[in-house]
This record gives sequence, structure tokens and C-alpha cells, in this order.
Amino acid sequence: GARPRTLPAAVSPVLAGSGVAAYSDGFVAWKALLALVVSLALQVGVNYANDYSDGIRGTDDARVGPMRLVGSGAATPAAVKRAAFLAFGVAGAAGLVLAASTAWWLLAVGAVSVLAAWYYTGGSKPYGYLGLGEVMVFVFFGLVAVVGTTYVQTETWELGALYAAVGIGALACAILVVNNLRDIPT
Repeated sequence: GARPRTLPAAVSPVLAGSGVAAYSDGFVAWKALLALVVSLALQVGVNYANDYSDGIRGTDDARVGPMRLVGSGAATPAAVKRAAFLAFGVAGAAGLVLAASTAWWLLAVGAVSVLAAWYYTGGSKPYGYLGLGEVMVFVFFGLVAVVGTTYVQTETWELGALYAAVGIGALACAILVVNNLRDIPT
């Protein structure tokens, strides 16, 4: 359910952002580690949230590709939903420490990130079903994750982080496109 094969997409923006921070002589190991916890927990959370939402909608009933917990009946929707919110809670706790040590406005960025994760396939009008998934993945896995990782370490806006964010965001979009192409028949 956590979809471990997707976790490199959460690790790469933190590595890129930390690389920019190191280049700028601002690398802070414990902040990089907390940014990694936030990123991984959000990725796991969105994976469970997607499993839950698609499962209760029936989207995964005739699934092509890896098994999903709710769609296959391997786990109850309530258990998968709890797992999503537990992962979001871990991201929130690590993010709270980063915000307290950097800037409180980062709490708003974290809240928007969790909402984006949930409403990708959740809610009454999931944006992932409206053709906006790639845009949001570019924004959150590229811009927010890379620039945010650099910012929490350097507390400055680095142009290199934006360049890295565009590349990482484009790669994350490519991963999503491949996944969505597989899912076209369903």
C-alpha cells in the first residue's frame, strides 16, 4: 500500500535541494533529514489516500498493474484511510519542527501540500481526474519540494533551486504520465 517503488520520486527533490544548499554553503544535515521525512511521509500518504479514494470509487475494481489494498479487498477502506492520515501526521510533525526552526509560514505550505495530496483522487471533484495531476506533481514534487528543501537549510531563495526544481518536477511528471498511460483502459 505504501508503494515503495514510488519513494525515489520523494527522495530526489530532497537530494537536489540539499545539493543546491551545499553548493551555497548552507547545507544543514538535520534539516535535510527532516525534509526527507516530510517528503517520504507525504509520498506514502498520497499513495494510501489514492488507494483509499480510488478503492471506494470503484476505480481499482478492474485494475491493470500492481494490486491496490481497497480495490482488491486486502484491507478495509477505513484502515487505508487511517494509514494515509498517519503518514500525513508524520509529515506534519517533521514539518512543524522545520517551520519552528525556519519560518512559520511554512506551516501553510505544509497544509496546502497535504490538501493537494488528499484531493489528487479524493473529494467530490478530484483534480487528478481533471487532467491536472501532472501540473500539481510538477508544482509539489518539483517547485515546492526542491525549493523548500533548499530554503529550510539556507533561509534564502536560490536560483539554482529553481533550475533543479524544474528538472525534478519534469521527471516526476514523466513518472505520472507512464503510470496514467497504463491506467487508460480502466
